[in-house]
Amino acid sequence: MSKNQDMDSATGALALADGTVFAGFGAGAAGVKTGELCFNTAITGYQEILTDPSYAQQIILFTFPHIGNVGANPEDHEESTPPAANAARGAIFREPITPPSNWRAAENFGTWLARKGIIGLSGIDTRALTRRIRELGMPKAAICHQPGGKIDFKNLVAAAQAWPGLDEADLAADVVQDAPFEHSEGLWMPGKSHVPMGNAEFHAVVVDFGVKKNILRNLANVGTRATVLNGDATAEQILALKPDGVVLSNGPGDPAATYQRSGEMIRTLIASGIPILGICLGHQMLALALGAKTKKMAQGHHGANHPVKDLVTGKVEIVSMNHGFTVDVDTLPAGVSESHRSLFDGTNSGLAVEGKPIISVQHHPEASPGPQDSFYLFERFTGLMRAHRGK
Repeated sequence: MSKNQDMDSATGALALADGTVFAGFGAGAAGVKTGELCFNTAITGYQEILTDPSYAQQIILFTFPHIGNVGANPEDHEESTPPAANAARGAIFREPITPPSNWRAAENFGTWLARKGIIGLSGIDTRALTRRIRELGMPKAAICHQPGGKIDFKNLVAAAQAWPGLDEADLAADVVQDAPFEHSEGLWMPGKSHVPMGNAEFHAVVVDFGVKKNILRNLANVGTRATVLNGDATAEQILALKPDGVVLSNGPGDPAATYQRSGEMIRTLIASGIPILGICLGHQMLALALGAKTKKMAQGHHGANHPVKDLVTGKVEIVSMNHGFTVDVDTLPAGVSESHRSLFDGTNSGLAVEGKPIISVQHHPEASPGPQDSFYLFERFTGLMRAHRGK
């Protein structure tokens, strides 16, 4: 049992599957949620992080101690699907939520958490919990907020133990819209909000495994209109739209599980020779389709300060990352090579395919939150589409 907060006066708590309990102060939505506990090192963009569909069925521990001063607004959300269940399940902070003090704030962060159905927890030793994740990996966990107190810690531990985990979980099936939709909204501009794009030079089909809005906005920013289809779409349906290129989006869960549903489509797209941009989960499934394997990471990469080296140009970028699985570089087949590599731990962050117009990266070039060092990848993708159109 943890001594972060007196058990009797606690209004919130986190229980790990090994029986450890951290007691504190609840915020946001009331109730109990289960998921995988991970930590995120970003110091900004908590609203974008908590609405990133890649965090489905995860509880996020923020290493930055003060969260909430930016408040929340209707523009800084990343999910393309309305239900709150598609976002992260919980959020943990060292200090209580800070009152908003920002010109863009439309509501208090705690109010926003409650409206989104996300449970918040503060008042625990986030440094100790972060070290625990680094040493032992991302545990199964249960988070609760009981405004009246009287938390049943035994049942909370049992809930954490009963949660099945992310291995072999096709979570991408639950975070996408069934109906196709079009997108042409550009990047956010101060004083102008998200400016609609002008005449599109290109048309791309985005295969939605949990696509972030800023991927679609970055495509619009480089003159690309997007038609978004979910991961159940066939290659024939995609190619029938006569796109200039295809984007395989980010998303949650085990790539090997989602690949069982979408693998044939990806293999057919690769064989067709159409330009492809793979991001995060899309990158991992491209690797599987090319004959490589993926594996679970101990603590994953979650943050906006990760150094990645472009092995083609030698340039080092600081990027945003959010993934718990990685491509096993030892399994890359002939003709497939690394294009980017994490300088934190040497894991793969990009692939190049000999003779194919493919860009594939593990990190998030769209940022949101995070630095914009990798925005150039969208320009590089339009270059592939332009070259392919000229054939």
